[in-house]
Amino acid sequence: MRVMAQMGMVMNLDKCIGCHTCSVTCKQAWTNRSGVEYVWFNNVETRPGQGYPRTYEDQEKWKGGWEVGRGGRLRLRTGSRLKRLLTIFSNPVQPSIADYYEPWTYDYDTLLNAPVQEHTPVAQPRSLLTDKPMKVEWSANWDDNLGGAPELTADDPVLKKVSAQVKQQFEQTYMFYLPRICEHCINPSCAASCPSGAIYKRAEDGIVLVDQDRCRGWRMCMTGCPYKKIYYNHRTGKAEKCTFCFPRVEVGIPTVCSETCVGRLRYIGIVLYDADRVLEAASTPDDQDLYEAQRSILLDPNDPEVIRAATAAGIRRDWIDAAQRSPIYALINRYEVALPLHPEYRTMPMVWYIPPLSPVVDALTETGHDGEDAGNIFGAIEALRIPVEYLAGLFTAGDTARVTGVLRKLGAMRSYLRDLNLGRPADESIATAVGMTGRDLQDLHRLLAIAKYDERYVIPPAHAEQGPEQEELDVGCSLDYDEGPGMGGWGPFGETSGGVTPIAVENFHMLAGRQLSDTPAAPPTKDERVNLLNWDGKGAPEGMFPPRPEDSAALHGRPDGGGEPPDSPAVTDPKP
Repeated sequence: MRVMAQMGMVMNLDKCIGCHTCSVTCKQAWTNRSGVEYVWFNNVETRPGQGYPRTYEDQEKWKGGWEVGRGGRLRLRTGSRLKRLLTIFSNPVQPSIADYYEPWTYDYDTLLNAPVQEHTPVAQPRSLLTDKPMKVEWSANWDDNLGGAPELTADDPVLKKVSAQVKQQFEQTYMFYLPRICEHCINPSCAASCPSGAIYKRAEDGIVLVDQDRCRGWRMCMTGCPYKKIYYNHRTGKAEKCTFCFPRVEVGIPTVCSETCVGRLRYIGIVLYDADRVLEAASTPDDQDLYEAQRSILLDPNDPEVIRAATAAGIRRDWIDAAQRSPIYALINRYEVALPLHPEYRTMPMVWYIPPLSPVVDALTETGHDGEDAGNIFGAIEALRIPVEYLAGLFTAGDTARVTGVLRKLGAMRSYLRDLNLGRPADESIATAVGMTGRDLQDLHRLLAIAKYDERYVIPPAHAEQGPEQEELDVGCSLDYDEGPGMGGWGPFGETSGGVTPIAVENFHMLAGRQLSDTPAAPPTKDERVNLLNWDGKGAPEGMFPPRPEDSAALHGRPDGGGEPPDSPAVTDPKP
């Protein structure tokens, strides 16, 4: 058993309102530069829908992820090494800009500066790639809120696999939002696809990153990633992807998308897993068994044997403690309500989802029934009032029984807690019906509904002794002007909105202090400031340190606050 730590995330889709705040804040923090106008490390998709880029889930077309080949061996869908080598200079299998969208702005100059005329001028859209007039035909959220359905949603790869009944009725039955980031997989196919070895998985926390020094722009990683969460910066010729906000995570604060999420639907924590069993789990023959296979490699952080193995592997005690309190492990393995996105890709994704239940309750309420009654909820789930087939196509490779089990637990939690909130006696039969106890349902409710900040985000800070190079990190591009033409800003290739600012870990430590403090941090007032311009360098300037009661006589003996009063014995301070 080789124990490793992995940072992960769980999203409760029942709480996502599709506001896209996470997308906007992520883009402002990480991709507000030239060359990445079309890049969304975090995007929120409406389901059903084609997704972003369009139809990315169709692996027969895009050849992403892994498959089980001859002899039960795992291999990339893109083919052998020889095949990838032959197409290295012209990769034929990757999304075009039309599959994402051609970024645009508007010709505001014409609108604002046009002379007086009979008709009001308009701001024509212009491409940010060519600066030529263009027709806007697609964007990252073109099918948001079922926009253009059912014509556009007919190309949804998951919807094509479900029954005709769901296809005909989905507009009346359901719609939900699916936020997506890089999965930071345990078995990343993007890293295996990279010819130059630029994509790597950090040993300390499992975050997958791109080494901009080694990236040569082959774009094989874009094909290899089945979630299509790696993007190509056409200005720099480099691949870019979600970083899981590693400078923030290293000091114990959550990602930007989690911090700004309006619905508080994201949970971050670490899990311990057995690295020796990853290949075996990913090679599971039946796609529908991959969910249990991935859960089986996640280790119980309370097991004494696991603790000993983790300690021997160099995992610090505070990280083990964080794994024991991790909301990720609890939602995945204790309560078994979180499901991976497309486990059939065999990458062992580490961003999991709790499927939505709200449409079931809403549908029951509209028909005059009690939407929170356990019997009604269970019956509605069994009657496919929510298209379990579609959810299973997303999260369990088509295993509807798993999805139904999760929805039954969520429904049981609502019914059980409603009885308690109304002053009724607890009905333990509700918990027993889903294989849980009343205490389990109460704990699950606290975690999903009313968990505090430090319960949703259990993030142990990085140890400086494990990576001295992390003291000062430049998360822009390694090809800045001093070293070559990169993001620009400060050199002759200045095409960005600003220069790359080095990000110090100390800055994020201060941010963590503000995030977790009980009172807002405020600058000192004028009276609280200490004027060092008039200080003679002797003793301590007045106001620099708060006076101590036992030293009050000594502090008032001299104007500079140092020494003892004239004609008096020295004051001895017994304290250090």
